[in-house]
Order: sequence, then structure tokens, then C-alpha cells
Amino acid sequence: MDSIDKLLAELKAEYTEPATPQQPPPQTKTFIQPPPKSTSLIDNLLAEVKADFVEKDAVEELRRQQELEQERIKQEQLKAQQLEGLKNQAKDWLKKLDPFSAEGLWFERFAEGYSSKLEAAIEYLQTNE
Repeated sequence: MDSIDKLLAELKAEYTEPATPQQPPPQTKTFIQPPPKSTSLIDNLLAEVKADFVEKDAVEELRRQQELEQERIKQEQLKAQQLEGLKNQAKDWLKKLDPFSAEGLWFERFAEGYSSKLEAAIEYLQTNE
């Protein structure tokens, strides 16, 4: 039993000795100064997060540009349909126009500034709508 008493005395002495103030406990040291590997790991994670955001922003910008391009194409198609409709109206109007009436004579003078009577009729119909 002497060995057990001796062992208990050693343990008691080890735990009751005051810690030297010059050495902080090892746990405190790890919290204050993380090892360099942790810093580089954090830097890597931050770089990955930043890269993800940059990639998402690029994808969003590309999607927005595609939407704008689709809208522009849709507007051009709509404009082309409207122009086709105006061409048909202008052709019908030109067929019905009496060239010797006051309106017909006026239109002849008006059409001189255009490359064709159809183009002049389209312009005339657009302004009168």
C-alpha cells in the first residue's frame, strides 16, 4: 500500500502546485495564435467562397444579357410584323387612291422625296394613325 500512497501523494502534489505565471496553459495559446495551416485553410475557404460569388455573378450577368438579347429580337420581330401590316395597308391604299383627285395629286408631290410610292404611303399612313 505504500506504493499507492506514494502515487496519490505525487498526483496531489502535481495538481496542487501553482502554475508558473510565465507559461500560459496550452489551450489558451492555441486560441490566441492559430497554427499557420488554419490560416491558410481559412484563406482557401474564403477564396473559394469569393470564386463562387464571382462565378454566380458572371452567370447572372450572362443570363441578363441573354434576356436582353431575346427581348431585342422579339421587339425587332414585332416591328417587322407591324411593318408588314403597314405595307399591306399601304398597297391597298395605293390601289384605291385616285391619282387625279386632290389627295392623289398631293400624294404624287409627297412621294417625290421617297425611293418608292410604297415607302411614301407607309410613312403617310404611319403619321395619320
